[in-house]
Amino acid sequence: MSDVVPIKLVCLDLAGTTVGDIAMVERAFAEAIATQGIVPGTGAYARAMVHVHRSRGLPTIDVFRGIFPEDEAQAQAANLTFERSYEGLLERTGLVPMPGVLEVFDKLRGSGIHLALITGFSRTTLSRVLSVLAWHDQIDLAICPEDAGGRGRPWPDMVLHAVLRLAIDDVRRVAVVGDAESDMRCGRSAGAAIVAGVMTGVHSRERLLQGGATHIIDSIANLPELILSERTGTTRMPAEDG
Repeated sequence: MSDVVPIKLVCLDLAGTTVGDIAMVERAFAEAIATQGIVPGTGAYARAMVHVHRSRGLPTIDVFRGIFPEDEAQAQAANLTFERSYEGLLERTGLVPMPGVLEVFDKLRGSGIHLALITGFSRTTLSRVLSVLAWHDQIDLAICPEDAGGRGRPWPDMVLHAVLRLAIDDVRRVAVVGDAESDMRCGRSAGAAIVAGVMTGVHSRERLLQGGATHIIDSIANLPELILSERTGTTRMPAEDG
């Protein structure tokens, strides 16, 4: 008798995982930092952007708190500029879903699996993203830190919020998928059975494994094979095999 617990909920990251907007996000961070007097070409700017890269996946306000640890007002001002800059980029250029992502949604939902998007964006920015993508009918939930009491990744709160909202009876029925170390740490802390790192985003394979990835996949297009094979207890795609 198999001891495999079928996956019933997949929690998916946005930027770098389901949407290819990494350059837009980094540009918005750069513009926000510059408004606070940290300009390109300086050592302070280089250090700030290294912090942005290392902190990907965290709530945007927490990223800025790391850059301006002693000035909450400055962090809040930078965060507001980030939101305005990113939303302006959305209006001008739109968003491009990762190749095959809608087919992935169809396959997983067709197998009775719930889908939740989790992000470090604010509710305002997330709403704008969903409007641009027109994914409201493709997913069950879209969750930001505000929905889960204010704590984003690497805390498990957003994943557990989805578990409660969708009445999932066991965290082992959950898969968490993302491109950043914070996604992996979030998934492991939540007790998800599958914590899959994708290689289309900001962090290396080594960073994803360091964060606790149980599996590494090349892109979101490989996700149904992983999830559905785990459901039946057949072919595994462990992190050790790449």
